[in-house]
Order: sequence, then C-alpha cells, then structure tokens
Amino acid sequence: MSGSRRNSQAKNVPLISLIIPTLNEAENLRKLVLSLSHENLPHEIIVVDGGSRDGTLHCLPKGSSTIISSAPGRGTQLRAGAARATADILLFLHADSEIPGGGLRQVVRTLNEKPEIVGGNFRLVFSGEDSFSRWLTGFYAWIRKYGVCYGDSGVYVRRKAYDAIGGVRTICLMEDFDFTRRLERHGITCCITDPALITSSRRFEGRHPIAIVGKWIIIHTLYFLGVSPTRLAKFYYPELRSVWKKHRIIPKA
Repeated sequence: MSGSRRNSQAKNVPLISLIIPTLNEAENLRKLVLSLSHENLPHEIIVVDGGSRDGTLHCLPKGSSTIISSAPGRGTQLRAGAARATADILLFLHADSEIPGGGLRQVVRTLNEKPEIVGGNFRLVFSGEDSFSRWLTGFYAWIRKYGVCYGDSGVYVRRKAYDAIGGVRTICLMEDFDFTRRLERHGITCCITDPALITSSRRFEGRHPIAIVGKWIIIHTLYFLGVSPTRLAKFYYPELRSVWKKHRIIPKA
C-alpha cells in the first residue's frame, strides 16, 4: 500500500466519538451538528434518540452523523452510543450545547500530552444573560474544584477508562454524577478551561432560582440516602412519567 493511501485512510479514522442523547431536540441538534462540521479533526457523531416526535431523526444533513434509537433515559442512551462508538476518546454532549471552534482538538491534545489523565470536562458557561445564569456559571466552576461535574459540561473519557469503570449506568437520573464520581476515583481528570462550553439556560426559564436550587438539594440528599434513581426521576421529571411507564423504565408507584 502506498504511503499516500495509508495517510488518506488515517485521516478518515475518528480520533474522537461524540455521543449526543436526544429527545425532541431537532432545532438545537441541527445547530450543534452543523457547528461541529467546521472542526478540522477526524471525528464521528453518534446521535442516540429516545423517541422524539419533533423530527429530530430527520433534521440532520445526510451522512453528518450516525443516528440510532434506544429506550428513553439519558443513561440508557449514552451507554448505547458508547457501544456504537469506534474512537479511543468519547465525548458526551447535550444537544443544547455550543462547543466553540477548537474544542475537540483541545480534548485530543490534553489526553495526548498528559497520558495520566483519564478524562474530564469543559468549563461551563450558561447562555442566559440574567443574574441566575451568571451565578450558575460561577457555581459550576466552584464545585469543579472539588471534582464534581455534570453531563451538561461535556464529559470526555478515554475508552479504556470508560470500560474499566463499567461505563455509564442505565439509570434514569444522576447517571452523569454517578459516572463522573467513578471516573474521579479511577484516575486524574482535567477541566478544559479554554475554550469553554456553552449550555442553554432554557430549562430554568419561568422558574424561581430558590425552587431550582431547592429541588437540586432534595434530589442529591435523597440520592445519598439511597433512594433509587428511578424514584428520583419520577419527582424530577414528572412530565416524562408516561413515556417511562410505556417502556417499563420506572415501575408503577
């Protein structure tokens, strides 16, 4: 095989697999995938849909990504995407995220330059211009100092480390917290501060900050007390109870 042919094939081998769970995210998903098309780095995009009814499965340019379906539930979807991924680096992204140019290359550079790092996340900036969004940006930066991060901050991990800790668990809630805590115990992680990842503040619109924070405190307290994620999800996502019941993900009360 000629040298030029080998180089051509190497360029087509993804260095990083992006795994995006979706549920009725047509508008946001299209924006995210189109922005990633400008990344000058071999990568693959795997969209795992949990039963969208807004055209999510048909909103993307042909050939831009691999689209698979799974039962709803972010843990289930992330695990299904990781099973399909072919790269040695996995990056879990939310559909309403914005990853600035060069973000993928920075993940690959970080892991290549520091073999001791098993994974990590991005510094997170909330898109809203209100005071609560600004507070959240600072709060996320503060808790990251103590090794705490969530899925909306773009979690990346080496495939070997992912497999070693058993991957993402198929639970209905706290799957990101559960995964990143196990990753922290497994080895050294790194928070990429530049570029930062931007996430939408839409889920907080129309809700009082005290109610939002209060609900988080309740969920985490019950989680640490041993309440199952399936029961916590019924409280945190009441609008999805009927969907989960249909797929037998959350048992009847």
